[in-house]
Amino acid sequence: MAIDTVNASDTDASPSRPPALSRLTTGSKLVLILSVALLLLALIAIFATLQTTRLADAEARGRLRVAANEDARALATELSGDMTALRVAVGALGNDPLDLPSCARAQGVFAQQSMSGARFQIVDRRGRALCGDALPAAMPVRDQASPVGADILPDQGLVLSIEAGDRRAAARAFFPLSFLRTLVTRNTRTDPAENVLQRGEEALVLDRIDARGPLDRMETLTTDLGIAGLSLRTSMRSAPITSSLVVALALPILMWIAAVGIGWLVVDRLLIRPLRQLRRIVAAYEPGEALDISAVREAPAQEIRDLAETFQAITQTVAMHEEGLAEGLVRQTKLTREVHHRVKNNLQVISSLINFHARGAKTPEATAAYSSIQRRVDALAVVHRNHFAELEENRGLNLRTMIGELAANIRATAPEQSHGLGITLDVDPVLVNQDVAVAVAFLITETIELAMGCDPTAQIRLVVKPIAEEPGRARLRVVSRALVEDDMLRDLATNRYGRVMEGLARQLRAKLHHDPLTGAYEITIAIVGRD
Repeated sequence: MAIDTVNASDTDASPSRPPALSRLTTGSKLVLILSVALLLLALIAIFATLQTTRLADAEARGRLRVAANEDARALATELSGDMTALRVAVGALGNDPLDLPSCARAQGVFAQQSMSGARFQIVDRRGRALCGDALPAAMPVRDQASPVGADILPDQGLVLSIEAGDRRAAARAFFPLSFLRTLVTRNTRTDPAENVLQRGEEALVLDRIDARGPLDRMETLTTDLGIAGLSLRTSMRSAPITSSLVVALALPILMWIAAVGIGWLVVDRLLIRPLRQLRRIVAAYEPGEALDISAVREAPAQEIRDLAETFQAITQTVAMHEEGLAEGLVRQTKLTREVHHRVKNNLQVISSLINFHARGAKTPEATAAYSSIQRRVDALAVVHRNHFAELEENRGLNLRTMIGELAANIRATAPEQSHGLGITLDVDPVLVNQDVAVAVAFLITETIELAMGCDPTAQIRLVVKPIAEEPGRARLRVVSRALVEDDMLRDLATNRYGRVMEGLARQLRAKLHHDPLTGAYEITIAIVGRD
């Protein structure tokens, strides 16, 4: 259960990643939204254009189907009627080569076609002409398995042939290109068409659509004529790929690109750039100054100008408050300096009074008592004097300076029997606050007083070193042979100095250690840095 609880708390404490869209810039979001919205509209417009084109193609295919059916019907009707007349004549002349009425009827059928160059010829099995006009020798006749045979002569026309059942007579008919062309062009229509008469790989172009463009599209339909395997391939122009169609297809995409680009430029010009300028101005703001908004004062967006003016008003208010705070701090500093100055002066007055009364003391014990009190007052005065000197920077009191001055005062005010007193200093320039400095000054004074009580000419060593393994802490060590454990030390520590030294240790929030063999008192103190 404990493990589950820890995992759940870890999961809840882990920051959730913002959505991918929220990590994009405003310009990127604008481009993305416009792209999606306008692209859908562009696709709809393109689909509508293509649908219109498909409808036009369907209409063109309908017209093509009508035209192809009409042309094929005209060709099939004409050719079937002519070949039917020839079949009747071939049958009659095969039975009676001198049947002139049958020949006349066939000639009557071809009378109108003959004006366009169409002609026919009926021959017997030996090749002798029975009726009609002789056909050019250059026109070959192929053997056909079907009753009606056909030959397409490129760029000339069409040859159809038919034989009697008993093969006693055969007929060939030549239909020139001009005649066939009149059959497919007699139908009235507005759209030009291309007609090609084809049989297998052979083809005869009846009508051609000239001047085809590279973007023209053709619709083609092939219709079987039902005669000798002939078919008619009809082609008509479909809706061409014109410049209008290209523009209609490209315009939605171009409008989409233009709308996205214009939207980006407008937002970048009206919103993003002024906001970036305002951000740079706010980032460069220094406390105590009024914000200079001249760079965005002419911004296109009124809302950004209002926001800049609001920032400027706020900074002006902050500057006024900071100016008032600075003035108050100056007054407070002056007042504090005055208080410390008065305390220092008062301590000096007290020290002078004590010294005055010490000179009028009747006994050496009274003089020694006055001197002891004066040294303690001097210790407090040293702390106030050093604190007063550091008041401007307020970095803390330098223990090296303070202990050096304190040691000098103690040697100067030592009794006559203690003129051989020696104090050696090994103090790093560490900084402490005033509370620690007062306690350290009194602790050093009491310890030296204890050493002098045991040996008036004691040699004392004061050491203050930072503790490497404990940042923010230093070790104060007072070492002297006079502080080695003996009966006098125990008596003085128990009845006079011990209780004060323990109280100062509690004020420093540390334990005061005594090494009875080496004669050392040691305690750790809090420091605020090094000088």
